[in-house]
Amino acid sequence: MSRIGLKPVDLPAGVEVKVADGNQVTVKGPKGELQAQIGSTLTVEQKDGVLTIARPTDKRSDREQHGLARALIHNMVEGVTNGFEKKLELQGVGYKAEKKGKTLVLSLGYSHPVELEDPEEIETETPDQTHIVIKGISKEKVGNYAAVIRSWRAPEPYKGKGIRYEGEYVRRKEGKAGVKAAE
Repeated sequence: MSRIGLKPVDLPAGVEVKVADGNQVTVKGPKGELQAQIGSTLTVEQKDGVLTIARPTDKRSDREQHGLARALIHNMVEGVTNGFEKKLELQGVGYKAEKKGKTLVLSLGYSHPVELEDPEEIETETPDQTHIVIKGISKEKVGNYAAVIRSWRAPEPYKGKGIRYEGEYVRRKEGKAGVKAAE
């Protein structure tokens, strides 16, 4: 039983939800507009500022779609009202980030700086040289762009150098033990 799908989605003031043919859901709010295609077997009903999603049967595929659709719609409502953000930390000697216009320039120990253009609907900030803040209304796009940035230098387990999410714990490994000389 999908417990997530059974929860109603509260619509704050200033948020409009429209459901078009084929279950194309559009959510408009103060920060922007998002669209998503949800399962065609599900029914979406809006009543008294609350959105409910119902499934036709208790088949496994319908239960899966039910929870997924509710989570997607909830994330869209959250995104157009408050937005989402991910924070990254750079750890390592000489690792730094700076913002030049719409381009994020990273110095990560390569022979050249890594330049990443901000995607549409995504905004990056560098409060200082070792922190990056990624903001946007789409949870999927914010998380994906954070993963792209992190993939340039993922944290390694021996020295802990690399780009990590704020608060991420990197399990450290012990280095190579001293090798005894052959006698």
